[in-house]
Amino acid sequence: VQLQAFGGGLVQAGGSLRLSCVASGRTFSDCATAWFRQAPGKEREFVVGRRWNSGSTRYADSVKGRFTISRDNARTTVYLQMNSLKPEDTAIYSCAAAPRVIFSNLDLPSSYDSWGQGTQVTVSS
Repeated sequence: VQLQAFGGGLVQAGGSLRLSCVASGRTFSDCATAWFRQAPGKEREFVVGRRWNSGSTRYADSVKGRFTISRDNARTTVYLQMNSLKPEDTAIYSCAAAPRVIFSNLDLPSSYDSWGQGTQVTVSS
């Protein structure tokens, strides 16, 4: 499956953005999807992961209560709604997917076999 992520941009602290991850070749119906981010000079960081067949979701503590993962009814697009953005949320955000990921491994990049290109999110103070 090919993934395309877009929707990044420049926003002021406290603002919101919604990222989209579009799948071609497969739908997000029976798989796991995650968002990761990487800030300059830092390692890739897990943001959120969801197993769509069970609905089980894991959020990084740093985004819990502010970010929400969802998908459209056609199951071809996964969204990351980001509210109350902070300067430390600035990073390149990438989406990832895999047919089966156990809940405890949702935060591991190695669990995913499909990746979209990153989209830049910049939060100004």
